[in-house]
Amino acid sequence: MVKAVLGFLLIMVLIGMIGNALTNGWLKGFLTRKASRGMVDTCPRCGRYLIGKSGCDCGKRRG
Repeated sequence: MVKAVLGFLLIMVLIGMIGNALTNGWLKGFLTRKASRGMVDTCPRCGRYLIGKSGCDCGKRRG
């Protein structure tokens, strides 16, 4: 069982290294640039990331 887990982890590391080599780190840079340019929705009050369209919990009353 331990050999299977270690083999799986090594395969995942290998896949990650191949993917990074093929894209030259482009995907990671694209995602960080997108966040730094303000293209990611954040709450103007608390700064949390907004997921969905329901808004942020900081503006809702706690009951």
